[in-house]
Amino acid sequence: MRQGVSQKTVAVLGASGATGRHVVATAAERGHDVVALVRRPGAFAQREGVREVIWSAVAEAPELAGVDVVISALGGADKGPTTVCADGIRSAVAAMREVDVTRLIAVSAHGVLETHDGSLYSRAVWFRVAERMRDKEEMEKVVTESEVDWTLVRPPALSNAGATGEYRTGVDLPIRLWSSIGRADLAAFLVDEAENPRYVRARPRITR
Repeated sequence: MRQGVSQKTVAVLGASGATGRHVVATAAERGHDVVALVRRPGAFAQREGVREVIWSAVAEAPELAGVDVVISALGGADKGPTTVCADGIRSAVAAMREVDVTRLIAVSAHGVLETHDGSLYSRAVWFRVAERMRDKEEMEKVVTESEVDWTLVRPPALSNAGATGEYRTGVDLPIRLWSSIGRADLAAFLVDEAENPRYVRARPRITR
């Protein structure tokens, strides 16, 4: 545990995904108790400090009892219509309400809602993955209409680059066509925000 940081119980939605695995690993390495919310068991069965919980749209709220913060790293289908993010967050928010968990950090995407503008980045990402962007937009609406203390993180393109610790964050950070962030660095920022909230009810961007 890092100096000045209290131990937390962190639930990770989409834990077995490409970004979620980094979030689970980062939180566990920092000494937090991690509840990995997964659709199928086995991804983290042997990891110390990590408890797997099977999660679905009809998951029971008691699974989140005692959790300090929920981090959503949900993605979605690469092609075709998808509601993975909106459905998952809707389920999580309902469960959080029942057991009085008030902190939610969710990975969204730059290019949704007011950032769906005429920029080259926005036009390119909507051309490639419009259905996933629509899902993220609906997810954001569910989050902001809830009563939780939310943070919606809007990264540009994600890569599998290793952790560097060298990235920038901010609510008005310029995002260019070539902007990207490694999943490991994104995970570090998500856990940082869980430990020391800086962007409550805000939509920070992150890029290298």
